[in-house]
Amino acid sequence: MKKLNLIAFTLLFFDKAKERNIPIRIGVNSGSLEKDILEKHGYPSAEALFESAMRHANIAQEFGFDDIIIAVKSTSVKLMIQAYRMIAQKTDFPLHLGVTEAGTFTAGTIKSSVGIGTLLAEGIGDTIRVSLTDEPEQEVEVGRQILRSLGFAQTGIEIISCPTCGRLEVDLIRIAKELEEALKGVKKNIQISVLGCAVNGPGEAKEADIGIAAGKNSALLFKKGVVVKKIKESEIVTEICREVELFDDGK
Repeated sequence: MKKLNLIAFTLLFFDKAKERNIPIRIGVNSGSLEKDILEKHGYPSAEALFESAMRHANIAQEFGFDDIIIAVKSTSVKLMIQAYRMIAQKTDFPLHLGVTEAGTFTAGTIKSSVGIGTLLAEGIGDTIRVSLTDEPEQEVEVGRQILRSLGFAQTGIEIISCPTCGRLEVDLIRIAKELEEALKGVKKNIQISVLGCAVNGPGEAKEADIGIAAGKNSALLFKKGVVVKKIKESEIVTEICREVELFDDGK
């Protein structure tokens, strides 16, 4: 009787999802694989994650439901990449990418970027989720930056800045941080280069919508590849924010 009730409930569940045109995500996690699959494979492997996902996908299809998206997540970046590659090679189901329980902001951002970014660059994946031990807004922002770095999204300000080196003659770390904070929330699609090098800076700054190439306590301000003017170090953040306000991104 319990088995019949479970079958009836499962059939009703899929019928209601189909009736409302709601897809169902089958999420498999390396930390919660079925006991028989773990015993068969010995440990959470790509093959084990694949087998678990296909088991549940087959159940859905037996009930006449195939509007499915699959996730095979792991805390191991290497394992999740292997598992998603296997799913992509052997099925046509859309895939939801993620590194589960990736950790705090810095570690989680790196793990998510490597795992999700690698697969997206290979053409694998349809949706993503960044999992951080942090505020949900941070997860969204990291996800947006992953997509943007691969050219899949163009939303908001993108700041390009160089590392510190012996040629640096302005406080670039402070400038970049102040600029990032000042432009937080701006929805215009603008690429901004903040370069502290008088050698490579001018050429690189020309490539951005707005850019600066700094020298000693000053910088050249570029707009669409053209030098607009020379400004003092103390004016850099203010001048760039002003140019952003005036910039027409074509929306």
